[in-house]
Amino acid sequence: MTRTPLLIALVAAAALAGCNNEDHTIVAGGSPSDENQAAAPKKVELPPAIVATKTYRCADNSVVTIDYFQDGKSANVHGEKGTPPTRVAADEAGKPMTAEGGYSVEGSPTASTVKVSVPGHSNQSCKA
Repeated sequence: MTRTPLLIALVAAAALAGCNNEDHTIVAGGSPSDENQAAAPKKVELPPAIVATKTYRCADNSVVTIDYFQDGKSANVHGEKGTPPTRVAADEAGKPMTAEGGYSVEGSPTASTVKVSVPGHSNQSCKA
């Protein structure tokens, strides 16, 4: 009984060994002049790391969360719950950071108060 499966396996292996005996030429890569050659990789700049995330209570009793980035020139402003963050940026570190749509942040991750402007809320002072 144990010889039958072994015999079937040997017959199957012999049948497969005789299949497709064509010559195969495998070419790896291509010539340097090949137009399909991948372009040289470009230098990629990683986004700055988050150095602080602070939640502020503003004068109108609204809550704003700000993620400050390591470059000192940008931050993410989280407005109402369920909305995606908005990136604000400045040309120089220490300057007010702004974005389209009426977003602005004036402050730093070490300050206990900042001035924030988001759509639907005027420019106001917020405390950590």
